[in-house]
Amino acid sequence: MNTVTIPKKELKAVVKESVREVFDQELMKFRALLLPDVSQKEQKDIEKRHGKPVCRPVKSVEIEI
Repeated sequence: MNTVTIPKKELKAVVKESVREVFDQELMKFRALLLPDVSQKEQKDIEKRHGKPVCRPVKSVEIEI
């Protein structure tokens, strides 16, 4: 079996980035759970009262829950 040695700083950076990615994914899932569900009827009523959004979303992420 071959062994690979990497500097401690590099290992720490890789682990830190991996933890950050997982944390971001889990945080997005948590935020999605907190969003209220809106029926099509409610959405149409909102758009009727306030108009459709004029700007496009900056970031859109689709996740499976």
